[in-house]
Amino acid sequence: MPSSACSSSALSMPSLPGAEFLSLKANVVSNVTGHVPVGAYLNHGDATLAGVNYCNITVSYTHPGQGDRLTVLAWLPIDTWNGRLQAIGGDGWQAGLNYAASLSMRGAVGEGYATLTTDGGLGTSQSPADWGLLSPGNVNLYDLQNLASTSLNDMSIIGKSLVEKFYGRPPRYAYFNGCSQGGRQGLMLAQRYPAAFDGIAAAAPAINWTKFFMTGLWPSYLMRKADSVPPPCEFNAIRAAAIRACDMNDGVPDGIISGRCDFDPHCVVGRVINCTDFGQLRRISAQAADIMEETWRGPTKIDGSPIWYGLGKDVLVTGSMTDVAIVPIECQRNGSCTAGNFTLADDWIKYFVLKDADADTSALSHQEFDDVAHMSHQQYDSIIGTSDPDLSAFRRLGGKMITYHGTSDSLIPVDGSIEYYKRVLALDPDASDFYRLFLSPGLRHCFGGAGAYPHSTFESLRRWTEDGTVPETLAAASVGSERTIHRNLCAFPRVPVYNGQGDWTSAEAFHCA
Repeated sequence: MPSSACSSSALSMPSLPGAEFLSLKANVVSNVTGHVPVGAYLNHGDATLAGVNYCNITVSYTHPGQGDRLTVLAWLPIDTWNGRLQAIGGDGWQAGLNYAASLSMRGAVGEGYATLTTDGGLGTSQSPADWGLLSPGNVNLYDLQNLASTSLNDMSIIGKSLVEKFYGRPPRYAYFNGCSQGGRQGLMLAQRYPAAFDGIAAAAPAINWTKFFMTGLWPSYLMRKADSVPPPCEFNAIRAAAIRACDMNDGVPDGIISGRCDFDPHCVVGRVINCTDFGQLRRISAQAADIMEETWRGPTKIDGSPIWYGLGKDVLVTGSMTDVAIVPIECQRNGSCTAGNFTLADDWIKYFVLKDADADTSALSHQEFDDVAHMSHQQYDSIIGTSDPDLSAFRRLGGKMITYHGTSDSLIPVDGSIEYYKRVLALDPDASDFYRLFLSPGLRHCFGGAGAYPHSTFESLRRWTEDGTVPETLAAASVGSERTIHRNLCAFPRVPVYNGQGDWTSAEAFHCA
């Protein structure tokens, strides 16, 4: 494709029913060279770019009558197109079109994919404080709907239209690639827009959106209820004790909890630890044990019935105010500590459930906590819940989808993905013919931790979609650990089992059972 085809005058506006296009800008980006590290290119390994040339296209449009303005960014390889399209999802409160998405786009265009992402109409905003409320008590439902679903189908249609106009033919295969918010977007596409993409990589998905945030608020609520904020060192010591107690349940000393772990945090109450939060020795308190036990169990109503799932015993629950932790804690040298709320959950409750930017979620009583959980699901599940188990249309159209989820995910409880997959199987016992779930013990949210990151996810999806090669396992490896471990993650419900001999850092020392 000649570079002269990449200009605002040479390209015509894409087609999208129900939209009015506002602008299209295009320019050539030449000789791009660089490296995208593992973990930054979602669901892939690392990627190297060497002299890549692509057409950089920015399209803006609106849905007339809704007062919105959405932007889609597309990068189309000029002389290295592999005939495929790869759309990139978002994270947090962003639909895409941010720095993280740009790294995945760099990896994709370097491999010859036409690639694109959308801002969902939210621009560069990282918080609904900028857009969630039109006025006190009045939720911006159009923008929420764009984030939740509408912009995703728009992106698919616009991307395919741009590809066909630029190359003179449509993509042979179209893929969606995301984790976290992007994982939720992938499931939404399969559920609501089954024709949008042929293959979907939906990792650590933020599905059950209207429910799982309550897990993030639960530990902070427990601390306020007990009028006690133990320092992070106590929670970390309890976590470390749980890992030591259950590490060898799978037969290998890898510092990872695999499977069931019946550890009682109260067995370490009174144990002396070196507390780096204060630079002194300290005993583990009963309050810290109580909070960890309830965090592992998950939020419950006043009557004791469950609201949602808890977190794994090897999850990092606490951190500083600048860490990604569901309980950010700051401590003073005098021994006092204060706890904040999980920001994503706090924003959801304030702006959408309570509809009040000044609401203090830290002041919720248990009854109010229960009421908020109920209202969240009642009012928004049909908009952004992303928990519909009926994937029959996606299956009928030949779609394929892979989800992986780390069992040490502190932001999104892994049991939510398991519960959803079981509901899919309950409707369609043969769902594994087109949709597979893989669990990675010890892996944190999307990436990191002691567990193995499945860098082969997207390539396995591509082979399954194009060649019919069914992914029984996903090749995975830990990143950043002192000792790299390799695993072949098993399709749920099977799990990797140690053979009883051999190098436990090698994938060959395990089998699926």
